Amino acid sequence: MQDYNWSKFSLRIYINSDLAKIYYLWTTQDGLEQWFLRKAETANPDKSIRNRETHMQKDDTFVWMWHGWGDELAEHGTVLEANGENYLKFTFGKAGTVNVKLSSKAGASLIELTQENIPLDEKSKVNYHLGCNTGWRFYMVNLKSIVEGGIDLRNKDVNLKTVVNS
Repeated sequence: MQDYNWSKFSLRIYINSDLAKIYYLWTTQDGLEQWFLRKAETANPDKSIRNRETHMQKDDTFVWMWHGWGDELAEHGTVLEANGENYLKFTFGKAGTVNVKLSSKAGASLIELTQENIPLDEKSKVNYHLGCNTGWRFYMVNLKSIVEGGIDLRNKDVNLKTVVNS
């Protein structure tokens, strides 16, 4: 697999919802905690914490924590771009950058996620390329499940380890 590009991957999913709702779910603390995170905290460049329902802005920083994991597994990052409508780009720890592009297609919202600038050492290939790819697939399906059916698939029990939904 010499020609395989380990520095990035892209995923796409259609969700039966309008763009404004999907953008809210990706860019607010309240929204992110509905489908993705146990805790999402976003700070303005002046370090004051954003309102839970206010969209992230360029140069904001964040701390994210997942269900099923302790506080020691927190992700810190910076919002690189956020246009208030259909595009978000942020750093994702040591795993590179993530771009989220939203568009309307056939009466649904198309989410296109690309994680890039993934380091190319063997540990990063496994942890970030394969691990993040698997994680994003689950969380994007969970977003679809919550928006279209109201069912949250996340494992919220820290005592249940090595399961596909945490």
